Amino acid sequence: MSELMWAGSLSHNGLTGLGGNGDFAVHQLGHELSAMFDTAHGASLATVWESWALHVWAAKPSRFARYARNVWGLENGDETALILAGIRATGDFFRSIGMPTSFTANQDIGVQEEKTLKDLALGCTFGRTRTIGTFQVLGEEDILAIYRDANTR
Repeated sequence: MSELMWAGSLSHNGLTGLGGNGDFAVHQLGHELSAMFDTAHGASLATVWESWALHVWAAKPSRFARYARNVWGLENGDETALILAGIRATGDFFRSIGMPTSFTANQDIGVQEEKTLKDLALGCTFGRTRTIGTFQVLGEEDILAIYRDANTR
């Protein structure tokens, strides 16, 4: 347990991303869900991860292909199929450990009205004063699209 806590502290302080660009958009998307619905942070991340990945993978396909190969051991000659299989494998893993992968699967959230989705997107941008993400910079409309997808998945 102490090693897990130590690894978490190092990651939280930026050491695991040293030398590379990470993308913490999912973290911000999840924060809005946790704030509005009081859902656990890990559950909020799993709730939006697939929707986020499907929205942004085309901006950094090589990164998502490498993820599919290195994390899931997938191989496929077609890069797009490989990427989508990697995204699907991640969602399947989350489901296998009982994590929610959509608003409907998250008992704290459930299906939401369009106004709530817009409020989430507005909150995530701090009232349209910031964007999130580095793989693909996400503004309010992108964030809304991700929340819409997670809402109907």
